[in-house]
Amino acid sequence: MKYEKAQNILPQNIIELIQQYVDGSYLYIPRKSNSKKAWGEHSGIKNSLKKRNRNIFNKYKQGVSVKELAEQFYLTEYSIRRIIRKEKQGILSDS
Repeated sequence: MKYEKAQNILPQNIIELIQQYVDGSYLYIPRKSNSKKAWGEHSGIKNSLKKRNRNIFNKYKQGVSVKELAEQFYLTEYSIRRIIRKEKQGILSDS
């Protein structure tokens, strides 16, 4: 999120009204509820994690052990098992 100068966006009368409540402080104005993005959509991390998890699952199916996957992807064995379980559930629900 980048900051914008209020005087570049808002009319002077609105700035003066806001200054009555918040004078010289930072103010966060949230998005409208109908224009909110889901977690990870803006940064692309959601898609990156999907690809990583699919990669982990494919390696697991090829015989790579949970311990080796944990070391390779810098995750705990518990996390690897959770990813495998979720990927299996995704495949079953797609059928």
